[in-house]
Amino acid sequence: MPEMSKHDLHGFVPAVVTPFNEAGDIVADDFCKMVDWLLSLGATGVCIGGDNGESWALSADERGRLTALALSTLDGRAAVMTGCSAPTLKASLAYARAARDNGAAALLMMPPTYVLKGSRDEVVRRFAAVAATVDLPIVLYNSPRRVGYSLTMEDIDAIMDVAPVIGIKESHRDFFHHTHLLERFRDRMSIMVGPCHYILPGLALGAKGFIATGPELLGTLAGRLVELAAAKPDRAFADVHYKLTVIYETLMGHGTWPSAFKAALTLMGQPAGVPRDPVLPLNPAGVEKLREMIKSLKL
Repeated sequence: MPEMSKHDLHGFVPAVVTPFNEAGDIVADDFCKMVDWLLSLGATGVCIGGDNGESWALSADERGRLTALALSTLDGRAAVMTGCSAPTLKASLAYARAARDNGAAALLMMPPTYVLKGSRDEVVRRFAAVAATVDLPIVLYNSPRRVGYSLTMEDIDAIMDVAPVIGIKESHRDFFHHTHLLERFRDRMSIMVGPCHYILPGLALGAKGFIATGPELLGTLAGRLVELAAAKPDRAFADVHYKLTVIYETLMGHGTWPSAFKAALTLMGQPAGVPRDPVLPLNPAGVEKLREMIKSLKL
């Protein structure tokens, strides 16, 4: 699969869950079924080793294996990006090499995680070091909840000076931030929305797509959200926005991530498996809340 450019990064790019069995082993067949299902919904690419994939619990070898499995399943129909975020440079490089060696078309990368708060010099240095070692395009991942701080517009500008950035997964929950990001960078890279309830407004204002949690619960409508956002906002626009909002609120409101997401996928017939230690499967009360959401939204 050729490397991605900013023009290739658009539409519905789901972060795939990693199905584990009760022993904590990857269930390869179920993972491939998940990838194939997401493609059938209209995915234009897939992300391996993101938050939904329990990246914190995946080794470099496992990321490489999942990348290869996804590529084999997709068979040239869509591209694969693989997460390489880590607290240390050594770990980030190991993840990035595994992604490259197994055919990933791009890297998804946060600033150094769990370093509160990294200076701009430290953040830029990390991206420069990965870019100098592994020749793959980079999709920035800004997630203040995961990292502990947010990339500023100036941080993003500085990173783009030292690394081949083609896009960003923007998961800031402040729409002021999204607004300034779109105004300043939409012509320089592909902006992909993270929070589910910002997808339609973000697309309408110039984002190219989304790497988000929850749209897959809408079925094939997930693959048509860009089309819906491009039309004049109407009742259908408002209804889908409401559904995305409720899905996101419910998934984020129960259990330890991504137990609720895996439980919701399982309720909808997908082989999502169980979380890996130390995350526990969602409790029965949480599962019932998900069941109620699925019924009320007619998913």
